Amino acid sequence: MEKERERVRADLLGQLEGEVLCDDLSLQLYASDASIFEMRPLAAVRPRTVADIVAVVNYCNEHGFTIHPRGAGSSVGGESLGTGIVLDMSRYFTRLTFNESRPETVRVQAGVVLADLNRRLASVKRIFGPDPATRSVTTMGSVVAVNASGSLWLRHRATRQHIRAVQCVLATGEVVELSRHSLTGDGSTNDGTVDIAWHLGRKVASICERYRDSIEQARPRTLVDPPGYQLHDLVSDGQVDLAKLMCGSEGTLGIITEATLETSPWVAKRGVVLLFFSRLDTAAKAALDIAKLGADACDLMDRRLLSIARETDEEYARLIPPDAEAMLLVEFSGDNATELNKRILDISAKIRRRYRESFDHQVTLEVHQRNRFWRLTRRVIPTLYRLKGSHRAIPFIEDIAVPPEALPEYLVTAQNIFKQHQVTASIFAHAGHGQLHMRPFVDIADTRMMSSLQLLADSLYTEALKVGGCAGAEHGLGVSRTWFSRQQFGAAYGAMVAVKQLFDPGRRLNPGKVIGDDSGDALRALRSVRSKVRYQGGEDDAPSEEALDSSVDNSSVSTGSMDSSDTDNRSGSFSALGSLPVIEVNGVWRPDELTLAARTCNGCGRCRTQGSDERMCPVFRADTREEASPRAKANLMRAVATGQLSPETMATPEFKKVADLCFNCHQCRIDCPASVDIPKLMMEAKSQFVARNGLSPSDLAFARIDTFFAWASRFAPQANWLVRRRWVRWMLEKGFGISSKRPLPRFQKRSFLRDAERRGLSTPTRRTSRRVVYFVDSFANWCDTELAWCVVQVLEHQGVTVYVPNKQRVSGMSLISCGALDRARPLVEANVELLAECVRQGYDIVCSEPAATLALKHEYPNLIDDADASLVASRTFDIGAYLMELKREEQFELNLRPLNYTLAYHLPCHQRALYGGSPSLDLLTLVSGLQVRPVEKGCSGMAGLWGMKRENYRRSARIVQPLAGELRKPDYLATVSECTSCRMQVEHFSRKAAIHPIKLLAMAYGLLRDDKRLTRMLSETTA
Repeated sequence: MEKERERVRADLLGQLEGEVLCDDLSLQLYASDASIFEMRPLAAVRPRTVADIVAVVNYCNEHGFTIHPRGAGSSVGGESLGTGIVLDMSRYFTRLTFNESRPETVRVQAGVVLADLNRRLASVKRIFGPDPATRSVTTMGSVVAVNASGSLWLRHRATRQHIRAVQCVLATGEVVELSRHSLTGDGSTNDGTVDIAWHLGRKVASICERYRDSIEQARPRTLVDPPGYQLHDLVSDGQVDLAKLMCGSEGTLGIITEATLETSPWVAKRGVVLLFFSRLDTAAKAALDIAKLGADACDLMDRRLLSIARETDEEYARLIPPDAEAMLLVEFSGDNATELNKRILDISAKIRRRYRESFDHQVTLEVHQRNRFWRLTRRVIPTLYRLKGSHRAIPFIEDIAVPPEALPEYLVTAQNIFKQHQVTASIFAHAGHGQLHMRPFVDIADTRMMSSLQLLADSLYTEALKVGGCAGAEHGLGVSRTWFSRQQFGAAYGAMVAVKQLFDPGRRLNPGKVIGDDSGDALRALRSVRSKVRYQGGEDDAPSEEALDSSVDNSSVSTGSMDSSDTDNRSGSFSALGSLPVIEVNGVWRPDELTLAARTCNGCGRCRTQGSDERMCPVFRADTREEASPRAKANLMRAVATGQLSPETMATPEFKKVADLCFNCHQCRIDCPASVDIPKLMMEAKSQFVARNGLSPSDLAFARIDTFFAWASRFAPQANWLVRRRWVRWMLEKGFGISSKRPLPRFQKRSFLRDAERRGLSTPTRRTSRRVVYFVDSFANWCDTELAWCVVQVLEHQGVTVYVPNKQRVSGMSLISCGALDRARPLVEANVELLAECVRQGYDIVCSEPAATLALKHEYPNLIDDADASLVASRTFDIGAYLMELKREEQFELNLRPLNYTLAYHLPCHQRALYGGSPSLDLLTLVSGLQVRPVEKGCSGMAGLWGMKRENYRRSARIVQPLAGELRKPDYLATVSECTSCRMQVEHFSRKAAIHPIKLLAMAYGLLRDDKRLTRMLSETTA
């Protein structure tokens, strides 16, 4: 296989403009998606042009390989998986065009993200209506391929109702435009050849006519379209619509490259009501009435999903009654807000009068709250993966549609089937149009449990067919449901086989989807999740699969299906632990934690979002390769843990390149629905490389940053002069990899710690009043001593005694981020020993640098297994959070003078990871005349010292552009931010001053003269 892959790579590189990937790491990334399946491809190609795709198709035809188109890999059915050549359309096929004077249609390439399309259409107040839950990441090629729809089906229907034309590459390598084609004429073109699309249209029409009765008999009674090749309405008025045929074809008839789609106008006003019920079946019955009253959406959630929402979000805990067994989220739209509000209230009252089990409701027309309500339904299912233990709510039977009137009865039937199989499941439904998404809680490493899963699916699907339903209408058939196609489509299956034979006689295009191989085994390609390595170090040297089992803590979703014998039924049991590969872990890991952390990622792809107003993975937003996504890192670590990649792989430069695409911002950890700790996984991966290969010159330079700063401060005038010389910057770039384009900070003659010792702050106090230790970190100590003194003075102004231990070390965050854990550990141990003793004496710990706060609270306990590290973490505060605590206790001084500035506020990633927001920003609202407006345009892209490196400068610049563009506006005098590196970045790219919020408080207290830069910029603005 290795030689074959190398041959494929060599053959294709000379033919393509795009990328050809055949290495182990890349193939591992494309072996899985958001499903429970895994298939390692022979190669992955990122085509740049249609000609690239044609070349790949011709090559596969010549050598007998299969082809598997892929978008974001967010499908839960495994549609993009295969053992041939994967075509990643998401990287380069991202062009979209529309005429702003006639925006009723839009032309998109296959890799355009649906959310990006709608952001562009917003300028003309249009929208592409179908709204799959994954629209923030899913690509338009996939939207067409699975005939995507979502909650708003009642208003917009599915993609099939919006398709005009599709450009695709056929299995022959020919490029065609498929739309509505006439069935008359001879199909000849100007050059005398027969038009391919006309020829296909005639053949498809013939198949439809031949199987007409079978096609009609197989039609379900659902409102939604069934999956697969929908042949019932292709022929009308002497034409055949081949664009509609491509909707739901899942890449099996042609490789979609572009599509022309119809758009819809914005609705004027939208309102949402949440209706709470004490019975699930009653909620389903109420949904039937609501849909008839003109609702645009009507979604149903069961008790388990509501409980998880309450447990994971304080706002939802206040919003959702604890005794609710079910909830309906209903949206209506209208032209007038007052009339719409009255209509919603009247309908809510009507439902509550008719169904006594409806006991509460919440209504909103306000945009922010409406979006909050919608997030409840759209993100809670991925949040199921936050549940501890090996049981997961897996997507295998998650897509069943029934006629809406049959939904209440079918829900009862489904629950009885789950009981018979001793399985618990979560239930979510687009109840207004009869679409069900049920996820059973199972352990896919348990062979006995998984062997019964297909029987469970068969029972549920069969019962759905009995009431006129179908399986796969919204998410497609893929690997999950193709095994059921023959039974589902009955006599019409022959028509679908005939269509497949017409378009792809060699079965090259995504085989095993829609039309199967009749093996009937859907679970033969399950994702690997069982640990096949031994861990040494951490808390315990044994890996113990029993530890995996004992970690199960699904108390809120009792499965009733596990017993003490289940561990005996797992595949690949550890009969020979001693022969397993060993990983010497460098961080603190429980025996099962690394494997569980990696396998907890379900591959949903949420981390691929590119919205400029979101934080999830700033690196991926600037670099849309799959390896840049957080999901990729979890995939690789799972592959190591399950034996698909050797542990030695982590010590290779190739693995390090992927690991370095994580700069430890922690946004994925807090935004991931499953809360996968990617930063900790990458800390371990980087440390494995460093332990074997050492540090790069630039990392080595940054590892000694405190020494460099100390020497620079000792000779501050000379150092400040030198770092502004072009030739010195050139030498720093060549010698240490520090970008010559980066402005470097100015150094102070004396460090803050030295001055603090002179002023007696380094001696602990015996006072019993509030006392804090100020943990300074590098920048405030050596470069911005004014900031450090502002912290001290503001705290003392509150009556707080400040202690500044002169033996404190730097936080070591830069060492941790680059994986130099052996170098970081002595710093960490010294700081923990010092600070823990202070805490025991009654001190709290205060930091002015978010990275330092995060290091003490999150990173230190991951680096040393010491109760003192946890003690330090529990009493560490950001300065803003500490002052806000004083305000809550009414001990905050309010004698603040006015400051007449209008400033922008940027929330640092580490600050967001710590508190979700900025306590300092809340405090600044107390200052009269001061307007500080939050600007949420993503990450600054600096990431501590990461952005200082030459190789990262351009990527860092791309990340900051949306933010910098907003900050340059004349509305803002300057920028406020807690993070040093963020302030450096926005000053560099916005060409305006940036200031720490604590300085503004010091100015308002009269403890600091007005910042000279702000005063100067204000005078320039008003001149």
